[in-house]
Amino acid sequence: MPESDIACAIIEGRLSAEVVLRTPDVVAFLDHRPVFKGHVLVCPVVHVDTLLDLPDALVPPLIGSCRRIAAAMGPALGAQGTFVAINNVVSQSVPHLHVHVVPRSKGDGLRGFFWPRTKYAAGEQAAYATLLREALAAAEPG
Repeated sequence: MPESDIACAIIEGRLSAEVVLRTPDVVAFLDHRPVFKGHVLVCPVVHVDTLLDLPDALVPPLIGSCRRIAAAMGPALGAQGTFVAINNVVSQSVPHLHVHVVPRSKGDGLRGFFWPRTKYAAGEQAAYATLLREALAAAEPG
């Protein structure tokens, strides 16, 4: 795995992040430069470069986690919908497969594939992560 793989660094605990979901197969954390606040990156725990390299057995846990997070964005953040995307090599800034799950609302200004980035204020990232973790916990099957 490349030195620039921040996903592996987060998974291994060498780099801190606001983790919103962790399973044996997947870790999901807030993007530190979100398109919109609450923007989550969902990654396989094992190092995988691109979607084309993802073992078939990891497709259901990865996509299932993306679905759970997308579903939680409405109750947690008031999002009306989500944008879910994967870059493979081109525009893939982290050399570890990651799925972007971005909260969306009508009139939010996102157009096409232009992804403006924003920043969290002090303490705001932790608050967004808590909202998402709580919504994910509330949606857990009983």
